[in-house]
Amino acid sequence: MAASSNSKTLLMTLAAAFALSACGGGSDNVASPGEGAFPPPPTGAPPTTPPTTPPTTPPPTAAECPDGTTDVGEVASLTNCQLPSRIIGDLLLPNIDGVVYSVNGRTDVGEDMGGDAANPAPQARKGTLTVEPGVTVFGSAGADFLMVNRGSQIFAEGSATAPVVFTSRQSVEGTTDIDSIGQWGGLVLLGRAAISTCPGTAQPGTATCEAQVEGANGYYGGNANDDNTGVLKYVRVMHSGFEVLPDVELNGITLAGLGDGTTIDHVQVHNSSDDGFEWFGGTVNATHLVGTGNDDDTFDTDSGFRGGIQFGLIVQRAGGGDRMNEMSSQDLPYRSMPNLANVTFVGAGHDNAVVLNQGTQVGYYNAVVTGAPACLEFQSATTEGTFHSTYLSCDTPFADGAGDATDGIEQTAFNAGTNNATGASTLTGGFINGANETAVPAYAGLPAVNASFTDVDYIGAVKDAGDTWWQGWTCGLTADDC
Repeated sequence: MAASSNSKTLLMTLAAAFALSACGGGSDNVASPGEGAFPPPPTGAPPTTPPTTPPTTPPPTAAECPDGTTDVGEVASLTNCQLPSRIIGDLLLPNIDGVVYSVNGRTDVGEDMGGDAANPAPQARKGTLTVEPGVTVFGSAGADFLMVNRGSQIFAEGSATAPVVFTSRQSVEGTTDIDSIGQWGGLVLLGRAAISTCPGTAQPGTATCEAQVEGANGYYGGNANDDNTGVLKYVRVMHSGFEVLPDVELNGITLAGLGDGTTIDHVQVHNSSDDGFEWFGGTVNATHLVGTGNDDDTFDTDSGFRGGIQFGLIVQRAGGGDRMNEMSSQDLPYRSMPNLANVTFVGAGHDNAVVLNQGTQVGYYNAVVTGAPACLEFQSATTEGTFHSTYLSCDTPFADGAGDATDGIEQTAFNAGTNNATGASTLTGGFINGANETAVPAYAGLPAVNASFTDVDYIGAVKDAGDTWWQGWTCGLTADDC
């Protein structure tokens, strides 16, 4: 009995050991769920559902560059589509999610077709650049700029909620701040309207009266005061301006010889290292211009400019800014004769606000000027200024010439106008009319001054808190909006 019992026990022990070895030999080797090392289920049991492998998510497809541009990599996780160095024919920059556009060096729209609108240069080719709302175009260095030549056109038409933005690479990458200036070239627009700086015996308004534009190898001027270089509407130019040579600079926007067939409407230049807007001759009119943070003059006119600007807002930044207006001409029969209406200029105390020199003839209507050592300075005895419904609030209204030929002519010109006043600034929000500005009667008869002007019942650029034409498409006018 004992032997039989021992034999049965041994057999049971061996059977158990064999069964354990069939399961993998212990807990260290027990399969985890999904590895498939368990023994088959008993007959009749429901089949085991095979493990499900999660679907693999394909990597995002990079946005494709449109025809006519070149994919040159990425900037800030956006596809960088580079414009060609010369645009001939039609080029469209559509608003594509994940795409940003760039210029590399001088980028020409078309070739110079000469100053005679009726007989363009026979071998020159036209270009047309169209930019959709919400598109951003950037430059990476000071020598990167976009130039529209005579006879060619740009149509950059944004909206209040989706402006077209021309800016720097650093801006796209998010590394700019309130003092970021001069990070790329800017825009240069060239047309065939009359200018005063003619070569030799050429006369203003003729095809041979032309000049080379500052900072770029392009020509402007000619015989077509109704010339049409295209449309800038709801456009913002940021962090531009570059000194090509000593005292030869690219501005935020250079408007040279532009005719009044060109549309400039709701356009801002922010933080240019040189001038914000500079006009060289021409007859183009503009409305709703904003200049913020520009390091030199914000509105600068020269070479016989005879257009009009209505609703212009200039605000200097604390860290920089020269004159808010520098209006220049030559003592020639064809002088610069710009007119400005409903403008507000808010300085940061760096220089005199409005400086008229070299024989220019300028008209200011419904203007507000504040925040400067002196509001008005005439630098030539032949300078002529017309002022109506203008309110001055500076350390001193007039920068008299300290006994020279210009002594007292600023005040004489100001007093000769109607509804002009001086006093303390009551602007609210930095640039919105307050009680003192509202008390000045508006000038009646603006369309007679310039056919593009409209009569309004207030002075300055921004009537009150309900006047919001500047909102949505600009930056730098309120805190943290750039």
